[in-house]
Amino acid sequence: MIILDGGLGRQLSENGAPFRQPEWSALALMEAPHTVREVHDQFIAAGADIITTNTYAIVPFHIGEDRYEDQGGALLELAAKLARDAADSVPREVQVAASVPPMFGSYLPEQFEVQGARRMMLQFRRYLAPVADIFIGETLGSVAEATTYLDVFADCAADLWLSVTLEDRDPVDGAPRLRSGEPLSELLLSIEGMRFDALLFNCSQPEVMNDAVCISRAELEAFTAQHGAARPMIGAYANAFPLIDEEYEASNASVHQLRKDITPEAYLRYAEKWVESGADIIGGCCGITPIHIELLANSLKKAPVTMPDYA
Repeated sequence: MIILDGGLGRQLSENGAPFRQPEWSALALMEAPHTVREVHDQFIAAGADIITTNTYAIVPFHIGEDRYEDQGGALLELAAKLARDAADSVPREVQVAASVPPMFGSYLPEQFEVQGARRMMLQFRRYLAPVADIFIGETLGSVAEATTYLDVFADCAADLWLSVTLEDRDPVDGAPRLRSGEPLSELLLSIEGMRFDALLFNCSQPEVMNDAVCISRAELEAFTAQHGAARPMIGAYANAFPLIDEEYEASNASVHQLRKDITPEAYLRYAEKWVESGADIIGGCCGITPIHIELLANSLKKAPVTMPDYA
């Protein structure tokens, strides 16, 4: 069982770091980088095996075109160093996952444009590769976003993880969809034969994760058995957002409140179901704190899990 960290941006806000929309977590990197290191240290102390670079908001969508062109590379380098230094400061092994976000905004797959995305993804690869044990494309909302990311990073030296966000406004039991509306089955078909070491689901409400874990595990096991390959790992890290309505914009002026029912104990109950369904990697997204991660690490690494029979 691999334990990821939790929601870095929200924890920065909780700790009192500079934090607002549209800059989101990039603001702390610009004005108080020591607070980013503090959050990495908190998640490591909680038991995370992997910490994620604070690079999610280093895109023009959040910091603006001019600032991205002038400062993007330096901010990526700084975020990389802060994560690597934190990981290397403890006596146990902690890996660094280099976060590659949606290039044109979270939950806005219709804004995706391949050539512009490739150009920015290559910059992420250039500046983050020196510290990355893992590259993780996060909150990708369409088949095009996912396949473009996998293509750009196909031959990277680090492990390659793909994480997609699921439609949770009007989910259909047994038929998970990406934010684009495309069925998960279409994604799985599209990435067959492409390199990825793990498939994860993130930044969606915890209620929709289990279907995706079950279906992807069964499909990936069938495909890899047919081709004599090792099955990619599967993971889930949900958010604590309320249901996102049609007026939501990823960089609007407000910072959304979090669900009060997603307590550490409640989140652990969801996570236990994901593990029973086949998840190898568990963590948290927006609103999932070091306290949540500590409970996951203490609980999920102790008890043996009985895997379901997919035969």
